[in-house]
Amino acid sequence: MFRLSDKGEKIQRMFGAIAPRYDFLNRLLSFGIDRRWRTKAVRLLKYREGSRILDVATGTGDVALEIARSTPASVKITGADFCVEMVELGEQKVSASPYAARIDFKVAPCEDLPFADNTFDSITIAFGIRNVVDRKLGLAEMWRVLCPGGRMIILEFSTPRSTFFRQIYYFYFRRLLPVVGGLFSRYNAYKYLPDSVLEFPSHEEFTSMIHEAGFRNIHIKELTFGIATIYIGEKE
Repeated sequence: MFRLSDKGEKIQRMFGAIAPRYDFLNRLLSFGIDRRWRTKAVRLLKYREGSRILDVATGTGDVALEIARSTPASVKITGADFCVEMVELGEQKVSASPYAARIDFKVAPCEDLPFADNTFDSITIAFGIRNVVDRKLGLAEMWRVLCPGGRMIILEFSTPRSTFFRQIYYFYFRRLLPVVGGLFSRYNAYKYLPDSVLEFPSHEEFTSMIHEAGFRNIHIKELTFGIATIYIGEKE
């Protein structure tokens, strides 16, 4: 049975603590751009009638709901997250939506997905891969449960290539974001966010990691001057 590391348990507790204000602060701190980024990622899904789609690190279910809005009624979506508090909020949001019959949730970390091999036609993970302590194992698990011919889509923060935008980005992320986050939630949690983004691998390093996990036809799309990046990989 998989057990989270001490670091993983700490991250899990942190997300549990900020869960009640998570959606509000996402909208506030991103100026609402996060919704547009998620929509762009969901447009890249591969599916057909009756497909199953997995959203890893689903949080409160924003991506799962966007997938339901964007796909036929026969498509079923599962959201998986290692934080019980986030999943409970996601279940409440989904039950109040028109898509309750199409979305279910599992409490599980990316490194230990409770699904059979070759189960899903597409897998998404939005702003969650940097919180996966063992990323190689997490990527291997997503490859395992993805059907041959299926597609994995990762949406994650990244560092802008432009020196000018990078300086603005660093100032906002390092100075302003933790303070604003601390006003409404926990300062330490919103200090962790920029720290986790800045230590995330470069495009080249992470693309190589995706390839090593077995994915092919890998390409990336930079969003909003490189503030976020979509990584796409397929299982042959």
